[in-house]
Amino acid sequence: MKAVARVAAVGVVAALAAGALFGPAFGPAATPAVAALPAGATGVTTIAPMLEQVTPAVVNIAVLSRAPQAENPLLRDPFFRRFFNIPDQQPQARPQVSAGSGVIVDAARGYVITNNHVVENAQEIAVTLKDRRRLRAKLVGRDAATDIALLKIEAKGLTALPMGDSDRLKVGDFVVAIGNPFGLGQTVTSGIISALGRSGLKIEGYEDFIQTDASINPGNSGGALVNFNGELIGINTAIIGPAGGSVGIGFAVPVGIVRSVIEQLGEFGEVRRGRLGVAIQDLTPDLAESLNLSGDEGALIAKIESGSPADGAGLRSGDVVVAVDGRPVRSATDFRNRIGLLRVGTPVQVTVVRNGGQRSLTVRTAK
Repeated sequence: MKAVARVAAVGVVAALAAGALFGPAFGPAATPAVAALPAGATGVTTIAPMLEQVTPAVVNIAVLSRAPQAENPLLRDPFFRRFFNIPDQQPQARPQVSAGSGVIVDAARGYVITNNHVVENAQEIAVTLKDRRRLRAKLVGRDAATDIALLKIEAKGLTALPMGDSDRLKVGDFVVAIGNPFGLGQTVTSGIISALGRSGLKIEGYEDFIQTDASINPGNSGGALVNFNGELIGINTAIIGPAGGSVGIGFAVPVGIVRSVIEQLGEFGEVRRGRLGVAIQDLTPDLAESLNLSGDEGALIAKIESGSPADGAGLRSGDVVVAVDGRPVRSATDFRNRIGLLRVGTPVQVTVVRNGGQRSLTVRTAK
């Protein structure tokens, strides 16, 4: 199986090449860009007018971090140190500079989205805008479970990228990926949505990825996946590539997940997830047949925690969850993602199949 890798940061040389040196929810949306594929002045089909509007919202990110130097285990032995007269001092950490990408989502507040793995060890963060302004960024909050981080910059004349609706995406939709691959500077690649709802990659706690064949490479982490209407639909985060480069299989966190995460990061600096108190599993064809169900989509409740919100609301072991707040549930992973992105205290309507009939129960998430 080919390795799945986050399209993390690239090293110091690439970061310097990127020009980043060290020495209410999310504002009014920008007007959607020009419709896709108009004919340009030369009569050639183009998305250049759309890109002119959206690319100022995509930024390059440089991160300064420090990594400890490798230490010989013998140096931790006091006898060995005394015998060779080695002073008692810790190995010095060496500075490292890496590069990634980000997206401005609120121009008034200066909010920038990127990946958590781009900034998780950062001591300093610098953002370079398309107009070459270089700004220091403050980390507002980050969420390792979804690999999303929220930064804040202070500047005037920023451009924000409006958010689209990732729930309405279809396989085959045209998309562009915008970011800072290999620290080269802002780069645009195009492709289609190859698949939706990808999970099981085991690189994040909550996985519901958009898969695309638009080229994504190291340094693209945190960059924008945009539809041809100029709307943000995902944050590029990982690739499958045996040599660390693009082979046409890239993954983005859907903007539906991103939106709920950054709302909490902006308010609390962290994500305060609610829970129902259930253990769930996928509904296999065999289980569906034994329960006299016509399909195999849904999540089977295997166990209810005593005294939990689910217990109090009347959910039972053996119930099959088929919808949350009226939206169909495809699998146990889908159900877990839906609940895990709700904040504590949120009421949620859970539709279940029990004894051949459907019923809807309201459950309020708890800590």
